Amino acid sequence: MTAFALDERLDLLRAAAADTAPELRAHALAVDANPYDMRPHLGVAGYDLVRRCTTPAQYGAGPLRLGRYAYAAGHCLDQVVLLAELARGDAGMILACPAPSLSGVLVDQMGDPAQQEHFHRALADGATWAYFAVTEPARGSDASAMQTRLDRTGPGAGPGAGDHELTGVKRYIGNGARGAVGVVFARTGRGPLSVRAALLDATAPGLAAEELDMAGLRGTCLGEMRFDAVPVPYERLLGRHLSPARQGLWAAIRVFHQMRAQVGALAVGTAGALLDLVREQRPQAPGAAVLAARTEACRSLVYAAGAAVDADRDAGHASSLAKYAATTLARETARWAVRSLGQEALVDLPLLEKWTRDVGAFEFMEGTADIQRQHIAKAYLKGRYDLRRTPPPGREGAR
Repeated sequence: MTAFALDERLDLLRAAAADTAPELRAHALAVDANPYDMRPHLGVAGYDLVRRCTTPAQYGAGPLRLGRYAYAAGHCLDQVVLLAELARGDAGMILACPAPSLSGVLVDQMGDPAQQEHFHRALADGATWAYFAVTEPARGSDASAMQTRLDRTGPGAGPGAGDHELTGVKRYIGNGARGAVGVVFARTGRGPLSVRAALLDATAPGLAAEELDMAGLRGTCLGEMRFDAVPVPYERLLGRHLSPARQGLWAAIRVFHQMRAQVGALAVGTAGALLDLVREQRPQAPGAAVLAARTEACRSLVYAAGAAVDADRDAGHASSLAKYAATTLARETARWAVRSLGQEALVDLPLLEKWTRDVGAFEFMEGTADIQRQHIAKAYLKGRYDLRRTPPPGREGAR
């Protein structure tokens, strides 16, 4: 496919991320061993890049500035360029970074000024995590099937107003046991428009969280969250100023479109890290050139997905294709790396062993391969995407 051409602004961002990636790699094994003890790792330069590119300027240390360019939060293409290069250091380290993450995308999109202020100020110390709670036991991240409830408890002046109580269980939630603030999805009724999102502090009475055992990407710190009549004041319901059609599922789907492109970027970076490792140990390893070419092709696909999301937040087929292709590549590259270096390398090279665990986890982030194939097929059948053609390349200087 035609390579996606980065302009000068994005080239500078990619170079800055490349400079910090080796430091992330140096901390990766320690975080994998104990992701709940992050104090020795919070000062890495890559974390500052992530926070500056995902936190609105008025709530953080200001936008990232490189040369004559500034990088404001909210641009999917900026973030995938950044993440693809940082993940060449270590994807697990990126996921361990205390930053707005998925909840930040939603709060910036749906929150009123007071809600945005509360959320971002809670994360301002650079040592506080956020959670995004959609997934439920036996129902996965299918928001239409969720059973967690928001039951109204107080009177209000208008339709849908009043305080609520949150009851139910969320599982496989990133930072679920260590996050201080985040977003929880639940339903107020049976219909598809009844799904709502609430901004919730982890100190709320009735909320209990516990860690879950993990094999790959342990920096994500998945947890289970239980809600037993947790009070949710009316002012903590997100999207109150929006129409009912844009208060719940619509917003969640928009976030997933962006996140799939970002997971694809993490997978591309991990494939690149595996290639680096094999080339260091065995410079003439058969198949390296082919995998390197595939990695660059997937990188272009991920970039194109980021640009597509920025152009239309409601169009997710490009990010589904990028996520599917990149995660498939990462798994195949991990298997090739073990074949190239031998099984004993899993003992001799701890990062190889770690990354072979990590690539399996990408499959389950924001939809499995089967789910992504369904998204791609539906888009094709509706005439939204011609799969016989690659995404358009980026234009020099385009934003």
